[in-house]
Amino acid sequence: MSDSPSARFSRRRFLSVSGLSAAAVVLPFKANAQSNYGIRGRVAPELEVDHWIDADGKATTFNLSAHKGKWVFLKCWQSWCPGCHSHGFPALKTISDAFVSNPKIAIAGIQTVFEGFGVNTVDKLRDIQLQYDLQIPMGHDAGDTNGDRHPSTMRNYRTGGTPWMILIDPTGTVVFNGFSINSDRAIEFLTKQTA
Repeated sequence: MSDSPSARFSRRRFLSVSGLSAAAVVLPFKANAQSNYGIRGRVAPELEVDHWIDADGKATTFNLSAHKGKWVFLKCWQSWCPGCHSHGFPALKTISDAFVSNPKIAIAGIQTVFEGFGVNTVDKLRDIQLQYDLQIPMGHDAGDTNGDRHPSTMRNYRTGGTPWMILIDPTGTVVFNGFSINSDRAIEFLTKQTA
């Protein structure tokens, strides 16, 4: 878990262009929740998602090791989540459209199902792709077989629910965790970083 000068600069720069203070990023809820949510500043764990579809709805895979050295933007969602539809998917659409052909950025969506298992089903991946015209891979993470109904992505990244946005820098360090992101400022930041 190194915190190299370039990683610190990238995080500071992202925070300044995203319009968020460090406290806003670390503390998406009330102050006493600081240690409960997010892993900003830590190495991003590999994704443990077994079911993925590509932009055409065909079976594929997506893992962080295949995108080493790139910026990775992940959006965690559930199909019935009002916040996902009001601001999560629109932000994802704006960001993914801006970088769909940029080889230095990988973008994916993950349905992290922690409730509503009968509604937030695997078939919703393609429905959401088509509804928002998302040309990105989508994964389905609906908990584990040990009785812990929270999906691995939610546990490993300590997300606070959905929508949840995660930005990982090229060193593999999580530089943003939160419910909301300013898509215009994120695009400006990532454009500068990948120029």
